[in-house]
Amino acid sequence: MSFSFFRPSRPKTPQELDSLAALDTKTVVEVKALEKALEEVEKNFQTIRCMLSGDGEVEPNPEQISQLALEVCKEDVIALIILNLHILGWETRKDIVYCWSILLKQKVGSTYCCIEYIENHFDLLDSLVICYDNKEIAVNSGNMLRECIKFPTLAKYILESASFELFFKFVELPNFDVASDAFTTFKDLLTKHGDIVAEYLDGHYNEFFTLYEKLLTSSNYVTRRQSVKLLSEFLLEPPNSHIMKRYILEVRYFKVMMMLLKDTSKNIQISAFHIFKVFVANPNKPREVKVILAKNHEKLVSLLHDLSTGKGADDEQFDEEKELIIKEIDRVSRLPNLEH
Repeated sequence: MSFSFFRPSRPKTPQELDSLAALDTKTVVEVKALEKALEEVEKNFQTIRCMLSGDGEVEPNPEQISQLALEVCKEDVIALIILNLHILGWETRKDIVYCWSILLKQKVGSTYCCIEYIENHFDLLDSLVICYDNKEIAVNSGNMLRECIKFPTLAKYILESASFELFFKFVELPNFDVASDAFTTFKDLLTKHGDIVAEYLDGHYNEFFTLYEKLLTSSNYVTRRQSVKLLSEFLLEPPNSHIMKRYILEVRYFKVMMMLLKDTSKNIQISAFHIFKVFVANPNKPREVKVILAKNHEKLVSLLHDLSTGKGADDEQFDEEKELIIKEIDRVSRLPNLEH
């Protein structure tokens, strides 16, 4: 299949030039020319989708799909898709997202050719991240990003790129659907590849947790709830054990957990408890943490006694953990030489 319909730089005839150049927003002169080109793009992606999924009667041809994947890379269609996503219609974008997930997983020989293409054009991942700033295409680009994140090299690039910091803004965008989608992508980046995440956190500890603290203390309830739950998920993963040991020595973050433990939302309290308990159980607690525990002893014990998951069997384990933490708080409160 030829992808000439998507490439304004290689017209074959003057007639094609009018429709193909219309995809380049810098050369759009007539609305009709753009509409004609977009119609052609839409038809072609409908054809590609059929080729990848079959039509109900004819099964997809693996050889044909491999050839298609090679052609997509050879003709720079991956770049053209991302850079033109904002001018494509809703149906076309939906077809592209569907085709994207299949083509990225397509092996030609021993190589994922589309992944290799993106590895040679990493800036395209930055372009996809920035798409969250456009609410019309944000969810489409989010789906495409999450397919990319399944591959370690692509996830590693996004984590270490300057564009990763944008997620701290995107997860708090006023549009709920866009913010939720951005948080889903953010979560995938921090949970899909443990070793890569641990390496990233090790090298960017201060800047990451300083930004993350702002999410934990956000005035937005959804942001607080999602952020503390996510923190309890990735911080307690085995590859991040050395990061966790460093984190629980930070008095400033202990104070954040104390605040979240007193939140009006039970969901936030439960998630905060799972991190708070690690601070308390730490045999090498900083003196300032001990002082805070002793000073707030009665309030904390009362709060913990009232806290429950309400989930039957799960509540039993939760109660056991609570009792251990309460005993440790009691022990610390009786230590001599603590300034109250």
